[in-house]
Amino acid sequence: MTEAGPDRSGGVQSLDRAFALLEHMAEAGGDVALSELAARSGLPMPTIHRIVRTLVASGYVRQLPSRRYALGPRLIGLGDAASRMLGEWARPQLALLVDQVGETANMAMLDGDAVVYVAQVPSRHSMRMFTEVGRRVPVHCTGVGKALLAQLPPDDVLALLRRTGMAAQTPHTITEPARLAAELERIRQQGYAVDDAEQELGVRCIAVAVPGGPSMTAISVSGPESRVSWAAVERIAPLLRQSAEALAGHLDARGAMA
Repeated sequence: MTEAGPDRSGGVQSLDRAFALLEHMAEAGGDVALSELAARSGLPMPTIHRIVRTLVASGYVRQLPSRRYALGPRLIGLGDAASRMLGEWARPQLALLVDQVGETANMAMLDGDAVVYVAQVPSRHSMRMFTEVGRRVPVHCTGVGKALLAQLPPDDVLALLRRTGMAAQTPHTITEPARLAAELERIRQQGYAVDDAEQELGVRCIAVAVPGGPSMTAISVSGPESRVSWAAVERIAPLLRQSAEALAGHLDARGAMA
């Protein structure tokens, strides 16, 4: 056994555990007790103490006056930088999608219990949809949000909805968990989600999840329902799936080169 062997395996295991604890904290809403981390992770309490102390010292976790722990401020800069890089990397594929369908193309990712837009290429139409990059939107009433919820186990979906609620954004918003569960099953079967004026009146959006990404990511096409008719939805959905698969292929290729 080489000298680097044990050090590398131990270091990799510690990194894996540290990242897993950060993800558990994010899933819990970003504010947990060490006992909750132990229950979620299955790690022994001394190991959690050691890793969390290191994360606190580095600024990636902070201890609250209640002796609970929250995600730290240093993660904000990393997350912002990663989102910008992901958006810039995806922009050529989104531009191609705009050329194909003529409507605004977006990329968004699940961030805690909401969806955040990380990239957009606008339509060339004078009347077009515009979503500010960095904007956070609910999951239950957006195409990208529903596309991502459809990737989660039903129990995780219910837990998220209990935390966020299902506020009506328009008269068309789905506000009952049972109806949304049926909608998510339909999305799984057909392979794409539709926001039919559920977030904004007069706007229709089609979205698909990007398979195999480093985080839960979706792309969408949105426009006024006068142009994004149901016939257009049938035409756009396969193009969206092709774009999502192309993005996933680029991710796989980058991962293989790493």
